[in-house]
Amino acid sequence: MFRYKKTVSKYLFISSLFLLLNSCIGSSSVGIFGSGVSVAYDPRTVGMQIDDSIMQKNLTARLALNEKKYLIYISTKVLDGNIFLSGKVDEPEEKLKIIKLAWETKGVRSVKTAISIKGETNFKNSAKDALITTQLKTAFIFSKNIKATNYNIDTINGKTYIFGIAMTQEEKKEVIEEAKEIYGVKKVVPSIILVNELSRKKN
Repeated sequence: MFRYKKTVSKYLFISSLFLLLNSCIGSSSVGIFGSGVSVAYDPRTVGMQIDDSIMQKNLTARLALNEKKYLIYISTKVLDGNIFLSGKVDEPEEKLKIIKLAWETKGVRSVKTAISIKGETNFKNSAKDALITTQLKTAFIFSKNIKATNYNIDTINGKTYIFGIAMTQEEKKEVIEEAKEIYGVKKVVPSIILVNELSRKKN
């Protein structure tokens, strides 16, 4: 019994240590969409990053005030004033309401959505969509020509939505081609901004 407790305690200590180290690494390795690369590699200016962060927080707060469940079911990303929405809602009217709230956000330049209605998909399709997204993220990570952390990916009923920044036109094309090659993808919907299209760029 003592030996069992000792083993469990050792396991918990190792697990806690791993989580602590992981959190430390994560805090110094944050990319455009939250993880994986130093902020120094973000092609946006610091001012733009701050503006986007403020916009995202304001929109998230307004969504939560409207419906608390949106904190769980709706994801928001802001890039150079361009808002990308994803997630699931119960009714079509909710989707329209969320899009309206996004357009009312101060400083918004465009709104793209990958929000689906819950009744339009089932568990089997959701599992397939998750697999597609995971495979595409992995393909981006292993590609030498794609900065994986510059992209946000969502797949809904076989439609893959890609939102992010491409350093070159060639990278943008490769991102789209990689998505098309993933088994199960019915359509690729890219919302990819080129670095030279940003309203403010690093020198």
